[in-house]
Amino acid sequence: MEVIQVFNRPASQMFYSVAGRLLFIECFDVELRNLIVELFAGWQLTPVSLPDSSPDIRISFSCAQTHSRTPRNLNQFEVAEGGMCYTDDAELYLELGSAVVHLEHGSSVTVDVSFSEPPRLGDPLVGRAASFAVCAALRRYGLFDLHSAGIVEPESGKAALIVGPSGSGKSTLALQCATSGWSYLSDDELLLGLVGGAVEARGFRNFFAVSVAGAQFKHCFEPEVVLGSKQTAQAFPGWLLFIHLNGESRSQMNKLTQAESMMRLIRACPWATYDRSIAGANLELLSTLAHQAKGFDLLAGRDLLAPGFAASFLRVALHSF
Repeated sequence: MEVIQVFNRPASQMFYSVAGRLLFIECFDVELRNLIVELFAGWQLTPVSLPDSSPDIRISFSCAQTHSRTPRNLNQFEVAEGGMCYTDDAELYLELGSAVVHLEHGSSVTVDVSFSEPPRLGDPLVGRAASFAVCAALRRYGLFDLHSAGIVEPESGKAALIVGPSGSGKSTLALQCATSGWSYLSDDELLLGLVGGAVEARGFRNFFAVSVAGAQFKHCFEPEVVLGSKQTAQAFPGWLLFIHLNGESRSQMNKLTQAESMMRLIRACPWATYDRSIAGANLELLSTLAHQAKGFDLLAGRDLLAPGFAASFLRVALHSF
């Protein structure tokens, strides 16, 4: 990775690529720059030293005591964890506590991420604001984020997407399958795009974050490094698993209709309706995914925690319909 130091200019300027798109990242604060570099190292972004083309996306990170005023005449709605979003067809503002993200879409996509006070190491707001900035920009180029884990069934090479809110068991189930020889895309967030008329999924971050009983924070690690599990860059989904914890000893799987899968995907992708400028393309992709992949309700029980059971349970269930 090449970091360019320029006096009276941003503290650093960096280039990354993802899915064929070039990102230009600049930071106006040295400490903030260090946080962003460490954060991006855990995501599936490839550093680029000498780009041979103009960037598709420009993202600036800065700290300022006061933010520019967010226009209040835009469409507005609440987002998770108390954030507010304001949007029209060309601009999007997201207020997240002490951070404001402002996206403009012209000939290229520019995003300004401003913190009213310097964030500290370990502050989850940095990752949340940066993730939103990157994903919102990529949506303008047909790459749509989905809060989902992704694992790849060895025999078919198709991906099973495990869709559910935080705490529903996505990471735990993905880890159980990874330790049984399945490769994985991600445990928490995926990027979806159309390739040859079919939906392709790719992972967004490299590490897993798994809850541990009695621990205040999640345990973060890379299965490929710690367990020797294989990470896959991309795969075509063949199954959609909408996971819920049933609190019982045994797990159950129920087949969904295509319409039921579509409704669940829309609930899992709020930006498919909130982000107006790309809503049509996002909904079209979700419709293609619901048609392409078989959908299931997965009522996850404690048996999925038994070594080797999750992979065998899914293999039988997925091929029995």
